[in-house]
Order: sequence, then C-alpha cells, then structure tokens
Amino acid sequence: MSTIQHLINGELVNDSGRTADVYNPSTGKVIHQVPLASRETIQQAIDTAKAAFPAWRNTPPAKRAQVMFRFKQLLEQNEARISQLISEEHGKTLEDAAGELKRGIENVEYACSAPEILKGEYSRNVGPNIDAWSDFQPIGVVAGITPFNFPAMVPLWMYPLAIVCGNCFILKPSERDPSSTLLIAQLLQEAGLPKGVLSVVHGDKTAVDALIEAPEVKALSFVGSTPIAEYIYAEGTRRGKRVQALGGAKNHAVLMPDADLDNAVSALMGAAYGSCGERCMAISVAVCVGDQVADALVAKLVPQIEALKIGAGTSCGLDMGPLVSGQARDKVSGYVADGVAAGAQLVVDGRGLSVKDHEDGFFLGGCLFDRVTPEMRIYKEEIFGPVLCIVRVNSLEAAMQLINDHEYGNGTCIFTRDGEAARLFCDEIEVGMVGVNVPLPVPVAYHSFGGWKRSLFGDLHAYGPDGVRFYTRRKAITQRWPQRASHEASQFAFPSL
Repeated sequence: MSTIQHLINGELVNDSGRTADVYNPSTGKVIHQVPLASRETIQQAIDTAKAAFPAWRNTPPAKRAQVMFRFKQLLEQNEARISQLISEEHGKTLEDAAGELKRGIENVEYACSAPEILKGEYSRNVGPNIDAWSDFQPIGVVAGITPFNFPAMVPLWMYPLAIVCGNCFILKPSERDPSSTLLIAQLLQEAGLPKGVLSVVHGDKTAVDALIEAPEVKALSFVGSTPIAEYIYAEGTRRGKRVQALGGAKNHAVLMPDADLDNAVSALMGAAYGSCGERCMAISVAVCVGDQVADALVAKLVPQIEALKIGAGTSCGLDMGPLVSGQARDKVSGYVADGVAAGAQLVVDGRGLSVKDHEDGFFLGGCLFDRVTPEMRIYKEEIFGPVLCIVRVNSLEAAMQLINDHEYGNGTCIFTRDGEAARLFCDEIEVGMVGVNVPLPVPVAYHSFGGWKRSLFGDLHAYGPDGVRFYTRRKAITQRWPQRASHEASQFAFPSL
C-alpha cells in the first residue's frame, strides 16, 4: 500500500504522524494512505511560499503565462492518467472524470491571458501635467481548500489564476481522493513553476485551522458544505483575511407545460444522476407546473432510471459509479428512508444495489420521489446523492416562490418554449446561476462561478474576472513632475480640477 505525500518546495515530503485511508469506492478496499499534516508541516509550506513570493511577484506576467501554456499542454498529454486516478479514488466514470479535467483546463487557458487580465488603466492629464493609473498587484501567500467531488477541476479554479496573478499558493485538497490533485500539481512543477510557489498539503481540520490562523496567509478560497463554509468565512474574516467560501446547494429545475419533455428528461437524467449526484450543481428537485406535467415526467423518468448502467467507475460506457464512501452511501440511504417516513412517494428505490464482482463497493442506484412537499427534510437539505425529488405546483409564480424561499441559491433552470416566461424567470429568480433549457448552468472560465444566499459567503465569485479581483489588490498611482523653474505656493483647499 503506497503513501501519498505532501508537495512542499518542489519536493515530496511525509508526516510521521497521523494518516487517513484512501479507498477505491468501486471495491470498498483501502488502496492508499495519506498523511494528515501537522501544524508544523503547514508552517513549512507557508514559509517556503513566503520565501518564493518576492521573486515570483516580480516575474513578468508574460513569463508566468508561459508556465501556464506548458502546464495546459502537460494536462492534455496526461488526460488518461489523471482521469484514471480520479475514477479510482472518487468513483466517477472515466468519461465524467475526463469532462471534469477539460473544464479545469479551461481555467488554465484563461490564466494564460495574464498580460491582458492584469493590464491596468491609464489616464493622462487628469490635472495639469498630472497622470494617473492603476494596476492589479498580488496579495502574497494565499490558500485553497477543495472538496472530494472535483479533485481536478476545483483546484484548477483556484491556483492557476492565483499564481499567474503573482501569488504563492498552498492547496489543501480533500484527503479522500488526493492522487490526481497531487499529480496535476507535479505537472505544474514540470512546466517550470519555481519551487515554493505552489505547495500541496493533505490534512483534516487541523490543517484547515492552521491555514486560517496563520497571519502570513492573506486570502482563503473554499468549496464544500455550507456549515464548513460558514466556519471558514467567519474565522478567516475575523482575522482580517480575504475569504471566498462556496457552500451547499439545492438546485431546482422548473418544467413548464410547454417544455420539450423528452429533451428535459434527457437533461434531468444527466443533471440528477451524473457523478452519482455528487455535484454542487446537480439538479435534485424537479418543480412541475401542473399535475399533467408531473405525471408525464414520472412516466418517462422511471424506465430510464431503472435502466441506468451502474458499475465500477474505472469501466467505460457507464452512467454512474459508486458514491465516494460507505459513509456517504449510508447517509443518502438514510435520507431515502426519511423521505418515505415523511410521506413522499418513492417511485424508484435504488437502495440495496449490488454490482457483480464489486459487492463491497459503495453503490446506490438512482432514486426518484414524487409528491415531495417543502416541509420534508429531503426537500430542505442537500442530499448529495442520486436522489431526484418531484414537487408539484400550479403556476410559474408558485414555482419561483418555492425556489426564492429556499435557503440555498446556487443554481437553477427552467425548461420552456416561452420567451416571456424564461425572461421573467431569469429576472426574478434569486439564484446565482440560471439556465434556460440548460440543466447545469456552470459558467465558462471567462465568466465567474457562484451562488447567492447560503450558497456563497464573500463578495466575489470563483474564477474568471471575479477570481482576478479576489487574488489581486488594486493600486492607484497619481504622478506629477513640476517644472524645474517654477515655484508653487502651498494650497490648503482640497485639491480639485
């Protein structure tokens, strides 16, 4: 059994203390161990980042971008290897893992435009012989804490942009599936990144608290559950840090009576059951406007859910793999039992699924509830598994009120042929990311990702233009060179044109 190590100052290092098991979810077997960083190890990473920062900050943005160009090429060359590692430790299918990586590479592509995105503004003669300009300067040592469900993509939301802006970055990935994350960081080293600019330290709450408490760490990015996001945001901002913490979700899809139901069903299947529902942008609630829409939707969904191809994540041609852990599987199964007890109609029950030759894997089949009501726990809470709930309402206004009343506001979508209804929905819905006939409205890399309400804590969204603002500070400079032969009297009034 191998041990996955930390990456600090360009070298692989280990802790001699606590470790955690890394499972293959398809087999239920432990395949690696990962060290859980001590505070001393975290401080070692911080010290190397602090030492590397002055030289990296002064490296021209065009040279930083050249590292990212080489990094992008290495990621594409190693796609199969990275996807295999994701699938082995997370459980998602190989095709899904490759898709995740491609979306991460989009953010590396955006980072390659560093000379453009860091270009400041210049104004000549804002006053008599006075010029003014502003530029974007790096913060210093920054850190990111990333979740298990996207071990490649979410870190690539963070550190390529932070690094190309001139910062040094410490990444604390999920300890559940760290191998692909570590490999990708090593490829960035291979691309020519100087030692110390990026470190990867594995760990649990001890590592997180050490990063929060370290005065040298000026900014923190986090993606994960809402309780942890709230904790990191509160503790980080209390210490004067810049914090961007993305939390949980309960994403609704509204189906109007005029929707193209066949296409909507196809979209819902992927959005609800792709990656076993372990996505913060997964559609977990279908809001049907009218009983006729709901009845037709159930009739079309049931045979497709029952026909889902489920197996070992590292196999090809599957629809779903296992959940990431036995604990996750049991938690989702508990939600299903709770929904039944609350009176929801369990139309498809995926519990008790056994996959041939993988009987010890963490598998759960697709589940479908109908006649779910807003007071039920399965409606209110994020389940993070292959469970789709159907809620019936009488109008678009009622559907929108349902969504706006929910504590989360991450993503939502509407299926309709009516432009007026779509525009009303986009204008009035209180959700950060909205799709029209698009079930997973994840913004492309040159926009920014983030929800509203208790799905995001902080003022700026992830990656894209907001990411540049998060990882930089604007500096405004006003400059004047007086004429040598002139002498000017003191002015005591506030300066103006």
